[in-house]
Amino acid sequence: MNLNKIFIIGNLTRDPELKTLPSGTSVASFGMATNRVWKDQSGQKKEEAQFHNIVVFGRQAETVNQYLTKGSQAFIEGRIQTRNWNATDGSKRSRTEIVAEKIQFGPRKTGQQGGGGSSQPSQSSPKEELETIEYPEEEVNSEEIPF
Repeated sequence: MNLNKIFIIGNLTRDPELKTLPSGTSVASFGMATNRVWKDQSGQKKEEAQFHNIVVFGRQAETVNQYLTKGSQAFIEGRIQTRNWNATDGSKRSRTEIVAEKIQFGPRKTGQQGGGGSSQPSQSSPKEELETIEYPEEEVNSEEIPF
């Protein structure tokens, strides 16, 4: 049996970059950092950061591009993939990335950085307007399940 499944929770290290494939499918890519904290044999706290390349396709790519920014927290469920290609100088290149299949956005930061002290609402982009995403509740009729 084989399994290629990954779950990570981390913070974006850069804003998502949205592109469109020749087929018309949207693709967003961004970086994500995860931290590992442990104690060594002497009891001292150690911390290590890992950096991941994330790729997401379709409507999810558009949603990620619209609502996530550098520093945003997200939960990613996906699979690991390594791409190989030949660079223009003839050298072989590879890149390991996580292909996101499901993404859940983390909590938004309530305070704004730089705090100018103004309580006046500002004109904001969609990335700043959304506090949480409300997913529609789907009613499932147990008689429609085919098993």
